[in-house]
Amino acid sequence: MNKKILIAGSVLGALGIIIGAFGAHGLKALISSESQLTFETGVRYQMYHALFLLFIGSYNGLSKKAKSIIFYLVVFGVFCFSGSIYGLATNELSSFDFKQIGFITPIGGLLLIIAWITLLINFLKTNADKSQN
Repeated sequence: MNKKILIAGSVLGALGIIIGAFGAHGLKALISSESQLTFETGVRYQMYHALFLLFIGSYNGLSKKAKSIIFYLVVFGVFCFSGSIYGLATNELSSFDFKQIGFITPIGGLLLIIAWITLLINFLKTNADKSQN
C-alpha cells in the first residue's frame, strides 16, 4: 500500500507542476485573470495533496486500513476538486459547459476534508492508545 500511495503522490505532484506550467504559460493569453487565479487554486490544492500522500505513504504510525481510506479520499477528492476547477477555469475554451458539473467541486473538497479528519482521528487514537499503556 505504501508504494501505491507514494506513486500516486509522485504522479499528482508531477502532474501538478505540468498543469501549473501549462496554466501559467499556455493559458495566459486564452483565459481571464480571474480564471487564471481559479486555475491556480486547483493546482495548489493538487500539490498540497500530492505532498500529503507522500507523507501518508512514508509515515509508519498509521494502519493499512487508515492509509487506504485516506489514499482513496485524496485521489478522488483531487480528481473532483482540482479537476472540476480546471474545467471551470477553462470553460470558455470548451464546447462542454463545465458549470453543469460544478457541484463536483464541493464534493471533492469534502472528500479532502474527510481525509484530513481521518488522519486526525488516527492521531488521536494513537495518543489515546499510548497513554493507556
